[in-house]
Amino acid sequence: MNAARLYIRMKMTEEVAATQVAWVLLYVQGGIAEAWKDNLLDELAKGESKVESAEQLFAKIRNNFGETSEEEKKIEQLRTIKQGGRTCNEYVQKFKKVARGSGYEGRSLIEEFKRGLNGAIRRKLAEAEELPTTIGEWQERAVRLDRNQRQSRAEERVLGRNMACPGGNAQPREGRSYRGRGGQIMWRTGGEHRGGGGGNTSNRGGAQMGPRRDPNAMDVNRGREGDRTYYVCGKWGHIAKNCWERHRRRVVEMP
Repeated sequence: MNAARLYIRMKMTEEVAATQVAWVLLYVQGGIAEAWKDNLLDELAKGESKVESAEQLFAKIRNNFGETSEEEKKIEQLRTIKQGGRTCNEYVQKFKKVARGSGYEGRSLIEEFKRGLNGAIRRKLAEAEELPTTIGEWQERAVRLDRNQRQSRAEERVLGRNMACPGGNAQPREGRSYRGRGGQIMWRTGGEHRGGGGGNTSNRGGAQMGPRRDPNAMDVNRGREGDRTYYVCGKWGHIAKNCWERHRRRVVEMP
């Protein structure tokens, strides 16, 4: 209203009162204000109400809607502020700025601060053996918990990437090669690991790893002992002497 009053004094002093009133009503828009304006125009048209100047219109607006004080604005902001995606430190600084001049203090201020915190931080604070007693202590402890949580999540992400990197101990993804122990090139296909070079290797899930077969290499065992050759584990891809299950020897008929 102050801006409208100032504009009328600067630009519309020579306009008649009806023009000034009509100009002010043009900016009364939206929600309850729009409905109030429609009712007022009906009353003016029927002669049930009278507005002879812009100041009278301002008085009607003030009586119906009032003027929000600075303290009321602060209270509204304090009751709606949330941490959301901010860090707790950012939330604390915003909360302090809004709380200044709101009239809130003591326990009521603490409750408003707790209400705006993210749920995980609020629960951690509530589970502490000794609860903070002042708003400063609540804010300090909340910032510390939030910082620790964010640092822990960052470390978990880094560790997860390291475990998935070549040379790590994590189970490799299917269809992805990696370098295992002893420099062997390993890869996962169909739930089974195979590798280049001899030796007994296995992953955590029990899938066995063995030497990779060169498709161009000659099968030196083919033709020995008639139609049979020694495939001890019953799997293709290596000769018997390189089998990783030599303790379970058996003879498998050639297909």
